[in-house]
Amino acid sequence: MKLRSRNRRKSDSGYSVGHSQSYMANSAQSGDAGKFAIIEGYKIARTNIQFSLSASNDNCFAVTSWSKGEGKSTSTSNIAISFAKMDKKVVLLDCDLRRPNIHNLLKIENTAGMTSVLCNDKTFDQVVQREVLPNLDVLTVGTIPPNPSELIGSDNFAKLIKELKKKYDYVIMDTAPIGIVTDALLVKDLVAGYLIVVREGVTTHGDIQNFLKAMETSGAKPMGFLKVGCDPSEGKSGKYKYKKYNRYNKYNSYEYYRYY
Repeated sequence: MKLRSRNRRKSDSGYSVGHSQSYMANSAQSGDAGKFAIIEGYKIARTNIQFSLSASNDNCFAVTSWSKGEGKSTSTSNIAISFAKMDKKVVLLDCDLRRPNIHNLLKIENTAGMTSVLCNDKTFDQVVQREVLPNLDVLTVGTIPPNPSELIGSDNFAKLIKELKKKYDYVIMDTAPIGIVTDALLVKDLVAGYLIVVREGVTTHGDIQNFLKAMETSGAKPMGFLKVGCDPSEGKSGKYKYKKYNRYNKYNSYEYYRYY
């Protein structure tokens, strides 16, 4: 894989990643074949996420990255859309209380949201945006708070997530990049695990190694990687792998083909 390496050495992290792109952001320039490949990429990621959730008997997971600009929020939105297309009730939560972006991507209002609920100003039902797309409800951040870590780690947040797990088939969180702040790791006991977004030519092998070290230190559970920003011109039948992290520190691989 062509992840950027600052020291030009081969990574010994042992991780391979699944490939995809944003079919919201990139479909216009991709053409019909490109759109099909992108959508299929998210379907394959969705299938493997379902396996991980089933194994953990949970219906909630978080999406994160190492740094900003790697496509985390776009990927989270697309994954949520992909789950909603299964005719399942999905709620997408913007839990990046420092730099929220879900409302921009989905072109929805952000006057009130997660912050209002956690501060007991409003209820979830008062601020959630229903049926943004069929079967998809969205809770934006609302006002950016001065104490994001305290709110994410609060009892109110834990209570909210437990309630939403009962109401929805899937609860999907877009969390802050771990390499910038540790907010995302505060939800580790509320989720089945973390899907980690890495970007071609941006994420370095050192970033991945630092990511895994942070996960191990905190006791968080990585579910797998989603690689975005892949170049469709690499070939018409390029073969690549999606590999899923499991509790035995090995990998279950799922091979598939791109359709370019």
